[in-house]
Amino acid sequence: MTPLLQTSGLRCGYGADEVIHGVDLVVSPGEIVTILGPNGCGKTTLVKAILGYVRTTKGSISFRGQDLTRLRPIERVARGIGYVPQLLNTFRPLTVTENLEIGGYRLRRQERSAAIQRMFALFPLLADRRGQRAATLSGGERQLLAMARALMVSPEMIILDEPSAGLSPLRADEVFQHVRAIAEAGFAVVIVEQDVHRALEVSARAYVLVTGLVAMHGPAAAVAADERIRAAYLGARETFSPGRVVH
Repeated sequence: MTPLLQTSGLRCGYGADEVIHGVDLVVSPGEIVTILGPNGCGKTTLVKAILGYVRTTKGSISFRGQDLTRLRPIERVARGIGYVPQLLNTFRPLTVTENLEIGGYRLRRQERSAAIQRMFALFPLLADRRGQRAATLSGGERQLLAMARALMVSPEMIILDEPSAGLSPLRADEVFQHVRAIAEAGFAVVIVEQDVHRALEVSARAYVLVTGLVAMHGPAAAVAADERIRAAYLGARETFSPGRVVH
């Protein structure tokens, strides 16, 4: 299958400080891919590079076969990449419907109304809360609203940054159930997550980053079964050979 997103030899960082040291990553259409790793391993920098907020110093980023390396963030979004940040991902004074309307601001009125109905079908709980202000929703409900808002313009891929952060186990389970539903609806999903078990349960494949390198990658089930995943979260880089593939 032709990759939807592909990074090849990607190197990037902040000024003279290189954080990502040659990362190869592939996401296929409709696939859920998780990026794991300990704090400070470069997960956020990698995502910012894909979105265009961190300059690529070497290597390439392509989406649907088109080079994104020199495009601005807004141009990358227009190509079909959605993003849900970990914090400040909803407009709390506004209602659920108003948040969705903002997510679909580029659509014509009829298209926007149709997109809202699609989101209510995909997220029935939001339909029940349509007139409720985002500030009064639970953390899990706000996370669902943030995902629905990002999907309003039907991106081909959505990046979720720590979707379970701060949620109770029950609410985290609900969020990941909806992540699976999003993929089943035809969207590719990239998850950056600390909750290893929940993320891998819904993913097709996973990448483990350690100090800016891909230390392990392969099918999510194989990564979950490898005991060295724990070492990655402890930052024990010597436990891995960079680029290791598990089957």
